[in-house]
Amino acid sequence: MIVRNIDDSVKNAHKARASLHSWIMEEEARQILQQAVNDPPQTRAKLVTLIAARFADESLLEPLPEWRGHTIAPMALGVALGE
Repeated sequence: MIVRNIDDSVKNAHKARASLHSWIMEEEARQILQQAVNDPPQTRAKLVTLIAARFADESLLEPLPEWRGHTIAPMALGVALGE
């Protein structure tokens, strides 16, 4: 495997990290790749779930619905307000 166009700062950080582990840079790259493919992918919380958690102490009257799959009508642009 060949990786081209790596920023010098990334290369220097990789070299320093390899040195901390007493490995050559190639072994450090192996370890990083091994960990990346073996770690389970992180799941992301849905936006509404995050919003609900943020305002959990605000006494919502009803649960916030998930909007996935709903169509949202576009705004009418170029129309002055009050017409």
